[in-house]
Amino acid sequence: MTPVRSPLQAQVVQWLVAPGGAVAAGEVVVILEAMKMEHEVRSPVAGRVRECRFAEGETVGEKDVLLVVDGAAAAPSEAAPAVQPASAAPAIRPDLQRVRERHALTEDAARPEAVAKRHALGLRTARENIADLCDPGSFSEYGALAVAAQRSRRSEDDLVRNTPADGMVTGIGRINGALFPPELSQAAVLAYDATVLAGTQGFRNHQKTDRLLGVALRNRLPVVLFAEGGGGRPGDVDMPIVAGLHVPTFASFARLNGQVPVVGVVAGRCFAGNAALLGCCDAIIATRGSNIGMGGPAMVEGGGLGVFRPEEIGPAAVQHGNGVIDVLVDDEAQAVEAARRYLSFFQGPLAAFTEPDATALRDVVPENRLRAYDSRAALRGLVDAGSLLELRTGFGAGIHTALARIGGRPIGLMANNPLHLGGAIDADAADKAARFMQLCNAHGLPLVSLVDTPGFMVGPAIEEQAQVRHVSRMFIAAAHLRVPFFSVVLRKGYGLGAMAMAAGGFHAPEFTVAWPTGEFGGMGLEGAVRLGYRKELDAAPEGPQREQLYNELVARQYERGQAMHMAATLEIDAVIDPAQTRAWLSRGLHSSRPAPTLPAPAVDSW
Repeated sequence: MTPVRSPLQAQVVQWLVAPGGAVAAGEVVVILEAMKMEHEVRSPVAGRVRECRFAEGETVGEKDVLLVVDGAAAAPSEAAPAVQPASAAPAIRPDLQRVRERHALTEDAARPEAVAKRHALGLRTARENIADLCDPGSFSEYGALAVAAQRSRRSEDDLVRNTPADGMVTGIGRINGALFPPELSQAAVLAYDATVLAGTQGFRNHQKTDRLLGVALRNRLPVVLFAEGGGGRPGDVDMPIVAGLHVPTFASFARLNGQVPVVGVVAGRCFAGNAALLGCCDAIIATRGSNIGMGGPAMVEGGGLGVFRPEEIGPAAVQHGNGVIDVLVDDEAQAVEAARRYLSFFQGPLAAFTEPDATALRDVVPENRLRAYDSRAALRGLVDAGSLLELRTGFGAGIHTALARIGGRPIGLMANNPLHLGGAIDADAADKAARFMQLCNAHGLPLVSLVDTPGFMVGPAIEEQAQVRHVSRMFIAAAHLRVPFFSVVLRKGYGLGAMAMAAGGFHAPEFTVAWPTGEFGGMGLEGAVRLGYRKELDAAPEGPQREQLYNELVARQYERGQAMHMAATLEIDAVIDPAQTRAWLSRGLHSSRPAPTLPAPAVDSW
């Protein structure tokens, strides 16, 4: 005889056997209930029930004998519940089927007309962009079953079918997982769905945004935002809200600044609240057909400012030229590829890379010291082949800024542009450089500066642009750097502008080296001669004689300020063969370490 005992204190709910009845090993004999949960009790042996000791409704204690079975103890395998044959198709439980059907309604396939309209515009859906951005099968969606907060004015079926995910797809996936390990390739992705209520910001998708941003900040995950949409949604009437100005989304998004890389992607129209989030991103990638503005047509007209078509407000050409857009592309496929490339610089080094032809650097700077040239040739000649990603190319033409790699290691690059104002630094170029230093500093990228500048731009016109304040931002940004900084003087290194390009002074970087074409002075040679030798020049007769004296004085200043003289007085660290620049930088990158972490650095939105 084998007693069958209660596994816990509970109430007898239902007997499934009776005295004298046969029972199989593993068969359920009684149902007990405790704490609103039902528990099955099985017979450990096959045999015949001899007695049932408690009536239904009675309470039993733990280890009380519930019944006795006459029979031999079964082997463990015999006591196991019956298993369906492997050939039988598994049945789908009703609750699982309901979940599968509900999730299917959130997919693009459930809304063919909306998707067709999107494709007719030459644009992709939010889910198509996410599928392209994230590694296959790696995206875990948060909040997929949300619908718009409009139950008081629309049916549940209408909301489920026409407002899936409340117009915003959020989740975590891997990006560039083939290049980096899982712990470095995870990212948070948020995509407004323009096919749902025009991609507007609803009550539920604000909640979803806040939830995912909290996860991203806590786990230090990069964030990608597909920002297309029209801003706040007035039609969400379920919540007792007047203006909704207490929502934490914008503060939550801004809190990511300087903590994790944040990149925004735009195709189509991005206005109001969507644009406000976009403006908080470290980098903005946009298609040529996009429009970005703090107010759409309705808001502009409502403010009595005129009637405009969406295409007239913040077109991409304008926003690229004024510095809002960092990377301008043709379409969403290129935008997603650019986002992947951008994030890769913050995911770690690459083992495989191709070196450029170092000797090509010897011909970058013309032998004629007055001849302008394209300093981007120096950028391309220094970095791993194909790794250069220029930022803000439409703005601040006086300084190039780019992300790239040297020996597989990600770095930030900036270089004066002699093709614009002879390399002089104006307000826009200074703003661009200062923010770029902040960006690299916040996310741990070493900086390489290629110097060829006659100094800060001067004159009455430039001072009308608040030049004094703008250019000084470069000194302040450099003073807060905790990442290694390296300066290479390609040609002109004059005055305060050259010092600003060298993190505040030629001894501030880990090293400052010059190419043989380097020339230096406290100010431009021509200006220095006219200012310092005014008495001598005025004493010479006007005409060829004064011009000859001027040229001789300039030549003397040039000879004195040559790179080798600077190195001899230890004002710079070395004069090097341009072909050795990459090797110098590679060694410097390996020998330098970031400074101890300072208070969380911010990346200026401008």
